Formats: sequence, structure tokens, C-alpha cells
Amino acid sequence: MTAQSDRSLLEPIETASRDEIAALQLNRMQWTLHHAYKNVALYRKKFDAAGVRPDDLKSLDDLGKFPFTTAEDLRVSYPFGMFAVPREKVVRIHASSGTTGKPKVVGYTRKDIDTWAGLVARSIVASGGRPGDIIQVSYGYGLFTGGLGAHYGAEKLGCTVIPMGGGQTGKQVQLIQDFKPRIIMVTPSYMLNIIEEFERQGLDPRGSSLEIGIFGAEPWTNPMRQAIEERANIDAVDIYGLSEIIGPGVANECVETKDGPTIWEDHFYPEIINSETEATLPDGEMGELVFTSLTKEALPIIRYRTHDLTRLLPPTARSMRRMEKITGRSDDMLIIRGVNVFPTQIEEIVCKRHGLSPYFEIDLSKHGNMDHVELKVERKPKPEAGYSDAKAIAALQQDVKTYVGISTKVTIVDVGAIPRSVGKAKRVFDHRKESSK
Repeated sequence: MTAQSDRSLLEPIETASRDEIAALQLNRMQWTLHHAYKNVALYRKKFDAAGVRPDDLKSLDDLGKFPFTTAEDLRVSYPFGMFAVPREKVVRIHASSGTTGKPKVVGYTRKDIDTWAGLVARSIVASGGRPGDIIQVSYGYGLFTGGLGAHYGAEKLGCTVIPMGGGQTGKQVQLIQDFKPRIIMVTPSYMLNIIEEFERQGLDPRGSSLEIGIFGAEPWTNPMRQAIEERANIDAVDIYGLSEIIGPGVANECVETKDGPTIWEDHFYPEIINSETEATLPDGEMGELVFTSLTKEALPIIRYRTHDLTRLLPPTARSMRRMEKITGRSDDMLIIRGVNVFPTQIEEIVCKRHGLSPYFEIDLSKHGNMDHVELKVERKPKPEAGYSDAKAIAALQQDVKTYVGISTKVTIVDVGAIPRSVGKAKRVFDHRKESSK
């Protein structure tokens, strides 16, 4: 597909000069720091401990003087301790579930909701959407920000929304066939399930009405993009966000370039830091992504450590900076026999191997004192001529050893053997603590 965004729908700030953007950022950042310091006890305590005040921000470079915010700050403030407005002014609450402890609660004023909807609408335009499009929202609805975030943004743009939510894969296909949406918003791993369901029903996913997929909520690779685009004949575009910052719509790829999400810098100020030293890194260097909100009322966020790993890149299709596609999270990194491993590295290798599907699992255990890695991968329903499991196993073992640096046991499994997800895919099963007991 070769969709283009309609430049007549761009907001003036999307084509503004860098000086105009920086001036707006400074003004909004100064407001945010004052708002947070005045109204949030945790920020007041953090600023005082660091010996800084909001008035110390004279330039954007001064932001580095201010302390970071972490997920733990949100957890210890549970449920409403981080709100900077009276609870009665909060019109909606979302929560991000964690693997341990209490969820991270986020709140929105009416203005926050309108800002968020506008940013998602901008993201849909960047993806090639336009008013009047039918959009099937297949992100989960509820406390997760994906479904309602996408929904309100699509309505803000003037689209017709199918609020399908996650799951019921057969019905997902039925609605695509009957209602003929042009755009689907869903996790990339669940889009693969939808494609698979088309094929299971004897339908050609390449012949559906879909032209654009806006995919987020989990890291995914360019080989995954290529696989989805080829199998569904759509443009696969990356949307980025996280609940603590606002939800989906913090950044979005422009369909005409597909060169990493453009950060909506008029609302979010990005930094890249070294995760270990916490030093700020220059644009172009890989590190941990940090965000400061510039316009949020209910939950201003100052230098929030996302744990997402990326680098900042110069503008292309818009005047705002881009970030490289997220390759993983610092807290998702596996250390296997002293080697740093990210699941997306494995995904990239699997997606490039003919005869294999993108469905895989990484099972970790201990054999004595040694880490043991088993990579389970599904073969395609109809592998290419000349395919054999033995050849695929040998090739995968060699590729993982060469490009990742670890030895693995590879097992090829039948179609459907890897559990399907209706949201974020679970790729890693780490049993090393259990097997070492």
C-alpha cells in the first residue's frame, strides 16, 4: 500500500520552525513545573531535596537539574496522590497494571481528555487517516488506555468508529467483511491473529477493505511490519504511548516515511539518558527514553523514566523530532549467560526465516548452574518448497548464535501450538528461579 497523510489536515505546529517549537516548549514547561510543585506533595518533596525550584528553569537545558519520576513514585502515591487538581475535577481514571504491586493510576481533566483526543486524531492523520474513514478499534477497552484513547481520537477526527475491543477473533473478521473499515487500530501481535483467522475461514486478508493498520502497545520490529504488510496488503504504522504520559498518541509514524514515530513535541518533551549513570545523552545516541508532559492538568509528569530504549532522530515528514522504533525495554532485557538479550532481537530473526511464522516463545531454565534456552517457533501452515524442520532449526540456531550471541535449543512446533493473545503477546517464560531450587 502507498497511503499518504492529507497535509491539508496538519496543524500549524506540525510545520512550525524549530525555534517556534522550542519557545512553546519552554513556556509550557515552566507552567508544568510550577503546577506540579504547587499542587503535588511528592514533586514538592523531590524538588526541595534536589535543591531546585520551578523558577530555576531558564532554558530547556535546565530541565536536567530536576529529579526523575519513576513508576515507583506512582505506586507509592496510589491511588490519587499524584493528582495536581482536586479529585472532583478528574473526569476519568485509567490504570496501568504492573507485574507486581499496585497499579499506576492516571487521571484526566476534561481538558486533558480533549488534548488526548486531539493527539490521537493527529496520529490517525499522520497514519493516512481522514475524516469519514471507518475505523475498527480492536484495542482493549476499560482501564487500559488503548481502546478509549483510540476511540475518542477517531471520533475527534470525524471518523466512524467500530468499538470492537479485543478478542472474538471470528467476529473481528466478520465486522471487517461486513462494515468494511479502512483502518484498524490494534496490537501487532493480535493483528497476526486476525490475519490468521481470515485464512482459516478461506478468505484472503489481502482482499479486505483494510488499507491502514495503526499498531502499538508492544515493541515490534520492521520485519514484523513487513510480514503484516505483505499478508494483509496494508500500511502498518507505529503509534507510541504509555498510560503514565497520556496513553496512545504520544508519538506516531508518518505513513509517507515510516521512519520512526514523530514525537508530538508541543505536548511532550523527550530526553534520552544512560540508564545506569542517568546522564542525558545527545540526539542520535541510544538510551532510555524520558518524557516531561507540557500541558497535562490532572497528572503532570516530570522527567518520567519510561524504560523504553530508543534514540532521538531529526525531523523528516513533520517539524518535530522522531524516535527510532522501540527495540525493547531496559526492564525487559534478559541476561543469559552474561549476554544482554531482548525478545525483539529474536523476533527479527524469526520473521526473516522462510517457512516459519512470527509466533514464538522463549523458555528459560537452569541446567545445573547454566542457563538453558529453548526457542519454540511455529512453522507456517504451508511452508515454501524445499522447507524442512531440520534446516530451519540449524539456520535459527546459527542466526541466534551469530547475531545475539547465545546458544539455543530450537523446537519447531505445529500451527496453533503457541497460544494466541488478544492484546500484548507474552513471549518469555523465565523458569530459572524455579529450576534452581
